[in-house]
Amino acid sequence: MTASTSGAAGEAGGEAGRGTAARRESFKDIALRTLGAAGRAVAELASGLNTAVLALLLLLWLTLTAVTSVAGVGLLLAPASLRALHALAGRERDRLARRGPEVVAPQPPPTRLRAALVNPTTHRELRWLLRHSTLGLSLGLLGVLLPITAVRDTAFPLYWTFMPENTTATSLGIGNAHTWPDALAVALLGVGWVAIILGLTPGMARLQSGPGRRLLVAGPDVDLSLRVAELTATRAAALDAHATELRRIERSLHDGAQNRLVSVAVLLGAARRMVARDPAGADELLERAQSAAETALAELRTVARGILPPVLADRGLAGALSGLAADCAVPCRIDVDVPARCAASVEATAYFVVAEALTNIAKHSGARHAVVTARGSGGRLVVSVEDDGRGGADAEGGSGLTGIRRRIGAHDGDLTLTSPPGGPTVLTVDLPCGT
Repeated sequence: MTASTSGAAGEAGGEAGRGTAARRESFKDIALRTLGAAGRAVAELASGLNTAVLALLLLLWLTLTAVTSVAGVGLLLAPASLRALHALAGRERDRLARRGPEVVAPQPPPTRLRAALVNPTTHRELRWLLRHSTLGLSLGLLGVLLPITAVRDTAFPLYWTFMPENTTATSLGIGNAHTWPDALAVALLGVGWVAIILGLTPGMARLQSGPGRRLLVAGPDVDLSLRVAELTATRAAALDAHATELRRIERSLHDGAQNRLVSVAVLLGAARRMVARDPAGADELLERAQSAAETALAELRTVARGILPPVLADRGLAGALSGLAADCAVPCRIDVDVPARCAASVEATAYFVVAEALTNIAKHSGARHAVVTARGSGGRLVVSVEDDGRGGADAEGGSGLTGIRRRIGAHDGDLTLTSPPGGPTVLTVDLPCGT
């Protein structure tokens, strides 16, 4: 009876211990989730500050245009001002799409003054411009300044003794610290800033992006059937490209590495049977088996690199493109300026596009020189491949360009090919960087 009671007590204690561990784990998860949400919100507020500053400048420019229209000068500036408004609204849509659901753009609004004045899209963009240049700018400034003030005040006890006498202690511009308790009080203020960042910045980010998501999206009167058809076509192209890639990998494994490994197995079996009666012949078979195994290993490595090149993870897009240029039969120069890493699938697509383009240049163009350029900005990755060959490339001709178009379509990107007879040929790919 005593043993039974002890066992029950032990089980109860074990359950209590597991419950405590679960609570600790749950608290840890909540803390990490809160920190992650605050970090993403601060980054979103900072990115919104960029477009908010541009919105304020554009608002001042539109105001100047409206005022000078009385004298007729503003009427000449109106088309350019409207184009700038539409471009900034498009940039904001791209920013919001990178950090949440896609903001579907309406049909391009007119830039002629009379048509623009009665166009509902222009009206909505002007309302967004007014709100983003005021409320969005204020929230963006707070999102940038709050982390700075939190770090300054929290770390104040580490450096307050080195500050000149009677220097303001807090980031609010009030108070002086003369003793250690005063310095610790400033640090407590910094902890308060941290609490504000954790608690309020996600809501601030939603408040900043709200006008853009409400006013820049296509209205209910806009026909989205073309966009639906485009997404359906790109999805079908992505699935088809995926199936084609699987077939390529299967053929490479079946016709290459698998046959080599079968040959290794046959040679090893023959060598095992010959080792007793003909050691020299067995040794020769083992050498052949080793050679076949090394060839199979090389083919497996080639297939693996064709799925996702390890050089992308090790050296990034710049290093991977440099490797392609070094292996190209045509002298090739690389110019890469991509400050931040893109999504792995986007970098892989850019890599394979450049690889296919350089292969086509070496086989078909008769070029003496090629240039690969990659630029990353505004959430887009633009890759250009140019050669001085004979030109005349056909995007629908099936010379590898169809496969390139399918890869790009899977990411909702764009491909532009310029190849007049006599050259030069320029292939430009525009891809979203992704996350």
